[in-house]
Amino acid sequence: MVKSKTKKSSTGITPSLTSSWMDFDKSFDNLRRDMEKAFSSFPSIQFPSMPQSSCDVIDEGKQFRVKMDAPGVKKNEIKLKVTDNSLEISAEHKEESEEKKKNYLKKERSQVSFYRTLPLSEKVISGKVKAKLSDGVLDITLPKSKPTSVSQKRSIQVQ
Repeated sequence: MVKSKTKKSSTGITPSLTSSWMDFDKSFDNLRRDMEKAFSSFPSIQFPSMPQSSCDVIDEGKQFRVKMDAPGVKKNEIKLKVTDNSLEISAEHKEESEEKKKNYLKKERSQVSFYRTLPLSEKVISGKVKAKLSDGVLDITLPKSKPTSVSQKRSIQVQ
């Protein structure tokens, strides 16, 4: 009696040991496509994004200066934490308007929050750091423990 070898075929998403990598890739593509179809029927959920605030760090020789956009944020909503060589800035602003009308078709609330940690290349005197919020711009002055000279700028011609 002669036994013939039969090739096992792949079923489902798990390919057999004799399958090629192409079959393996096809299985995952099919799974991905099936999952996309299944989840496309769910209503879309949009999570609030955390806006990245524009931030400038300037070395002024005797001090660092940080200027950061903070539109709509009040000064009591900003938290600053300073170490010898880093600055942590966070803020959270929530706003909700309330109307006395009933039968809302749409009611919105706004929220702004951000968090940044800025490493500093030199040590600062944390007890002498000053911050001021003016017209939506946070201006922070961080005096250095060892002032350095500001390097001279030299103009280079592009060829």
